Amino acid sequence: MILFHSETKFCMPFKATYKKWLKEIAKQEKKRIGNINIVFYNDEQLSALNKQYLNHKSLTDIITFDYSEKDILHGDICISIERVKENAKKFHTFFEEELSRVMGHGLLHLCGYKDKNKAEKSLMKQKEEGVLLLFRSLCNEW
Repeated sequence: MILFHSETKFCMPFKATYKKWLKEIAKQEKKRIGNINIVFYNDEQLSALNKQYLNHKSLTDIITFDYSEKDILHGDICISIERVKENAKKFHTFFEEELSRVMGHGLLHLCGYKDKNKAEKSLMKQKEEGVLLLFRSLCNEW
């Protein structure tokens, strides 16, 4: 089950569309969706989580807490809506596109992909591009 929560005023649009897309990503990765919470925060809230749980003092757009068991994905994907908006401007893309990239990135972490070193970052970037292409193709079908 995929649930969306917001600790800000942000209201997730098109929940069913995003759920279908995330389930398709899991299916392509030969995984199944268990319990996944996608929680939206502001920068200050996510920064506090980053410091508390990861001992990082920087702003981030996403933190993923992975509780997966074998091929069943469980976890919390914590997203800063402020960072997503800023990154959309920075990278000259639409907010929805950046939000999709970040959500897909979080799900890829639950699938086992990392991004700590250069090789992992390169593979993650490839996977992100793939999930964005999937999102666009599924949106055209709906």
